[in-house]
Formats: sequence, C-alpha cells, structure tokens
Amino acid sequence: MRIKTIDSHTGGEPTRVVLDGFPELKGATLAEKRYDFENNFDRFRKGILAEPRGSEILVGALLTEPCDPTCDFGVVFFNNVGMLGMCGHGTIGVVESLHHLGRIGVGKVNLDTPVGKVSTKLFEDGRVAVQNVPSYRYLADVSLEGTAHKFVGDIAFGGNWFFLIKSPTFQFGQMSKSELSELTIKIMQELEKQCFFGPCGEKIDHVELFDKSEIADSKNFVMCPGGQYDRSPCGTGTSAKLACLYEDGKLKEGEIWRQESITGSIFEGYVTVVDGKILPTIIGRAHVVALSELIFNEEDPLRWGAGL
Repeated sequence: MRIKTIDSHTGGEPTRVVLDGFPELKGATLAEKRYDFENNFDRFRKGILAEPRGSEILVGALLTEPCDPTCDFGVVFFNNVGMLGMCGHGTIGVVESLHHLGRIGVGKVNLDTPVGKVSTKLFEDGRVAVQNVPSYRYLADVSLEGTAHKFVGDIAFGGNWFFLIKSPTFQFGQMSKSELSELTIKIMQELEKQCFFGPCGEKIDHVELFDKSEIADSKNFVMCPGGQYDRSPCGTGTSAKLACLYEDGKLKEGEIWRQESITGSIFEGYVTVVDGKILPTIIGRAHVVALSELIFNEEDPLRWGAGL
C-alpha cells in the first residue's frame, strides 16, 4: 500500500497533507468523516505521522471531497494523539501545498472542516489569509491553583480550546523550551483535574503563555495536545487571543495584531464581526519542503508506526 503526501512548514510548524491512497471516509459532514477516521482508521494516523516515517511534531491533513457544496476541498486534521477540529497553520500549509501542485491559483479557496467552513485567500506574494470559524471567550479570569504558581487566564475557542494565561507574564529567554513544555503540560493536567471544560464538556487541550515581543505585539508559547509545542504562532491560538482582546475592548474590528512565535515567526491577524460573531482572520506563509510516497510493506513489523 502506498500513500502520497506533500510536506510543508508554516513558520516552522510542519504539515503533512495526505493526497492519495487513504481509504474513503464515510459521513454526510466533515465532522462525521472525522468520526469515521478516528474510530476506524486510527492506525493510518499513526502510520502517517509516527516514526519511522514522521515524528511527534507533525500535523496531518487529509484532503477529502467537501460535504458543503460552497467549499472547494474538505480537510480533516490530525496529530500525534488524535483528531483536531481545526488547525490554522495546517490550513495555510494546505493552501500552499495545493498551489504548489497547481490545483489552485491566487485567490479565494473555501475549505470544509469538522468545525465548519473556513475561507482562505492566497496572495500573489505567497501569503495566505485564513478567515477562521467564529471564535469566542467562554470563561474570563479563571483562577487555576494546584501548580507552583497561581495562574489566571481565559478559556476561549478559536477552532480548538485554549487556556490563555494573563497572569503571570513570562520571560521566555529565562526558561528553556523543556521547562516551558513541562509547565504547560502540568497546567493542562490541572485544568482537567479541576474540572475546567468547554460548554459541552470539551477538553481544554491547548495552553498559551505570553511574553513581550520586540518585533510584534506579543510573543507566545503554545502547548498542543500530545506534549508538542507549536513552532508557529498558532492559528487557532491567535484566533482565540484575538477574540479575547476584542471582548476586552483592546482590539478594534479590522485592527492588525502581530503575534510572534517561540521561534520568531509571525502571524498577522484581525477580527471581523458578523451578526454578533467574532471571525478572526490569520495571515501567514508556508513553504513546501517535500513530496513523498509512503510505503506500507506487509512484511514491515512497524508499518503502522512506532512511538505514538
């Protein structure tokens, strides 16, 4: 069995887009297709992303036919521990990959995702704008005990669920990435232990810390589910941040916010309000790095991956 893929990175964060060779998913919506993937084809997730073909940092994006007739493509995102609702950097990677393959040109592209329609635009200079799904703050000024420090932050949705820490602020240069990772994983565990969830019981599976930036409005460190930090400024995390800023009156509609990542890459973002809903737009750049054909040999005892 062979699966064709194309790899890119968005601000340092990799995306592996699955082009061909994956079993057809069943479902009348992308959410149903994601459910089919999760429950019947999880070994493919591991085989595509895990060693020896990949690594735990990789995010996967399976291209499908859209269920929404107003969309051009469908996409289901997944990572080292399971399925994702949406992925900002991955969406930028998908658009750049489709352009590299000659399947789209400059202009608008609509993607059908498990959390709804995502509108994108590819510019002449290679940048991609992603208008994300409606984003909002669910809980403000949540106080989290049980760690070395008391953390205060917002629980917000930007396509995934986030705990965005307001206090204390951090100086990333004084902590190693391992220390930042260990801290944010502990915070994630405490959120679940202390029963902080989304409105329908959703797990708060991303944690975002902030520092001052010399080249942008803010610098972040984002821990994703699976214990891997985001090398990009995180599209869904920036979306959640923009929603909170807007609700706090610190960001006007259409005003640009520049978010720097732990690696120094930058996303620009702004919000548009439609029928009372906050729609963040994230702008970034991806670069294609590989075209591959993954080979699944029946004689290979590790053909379905190792390490995940």
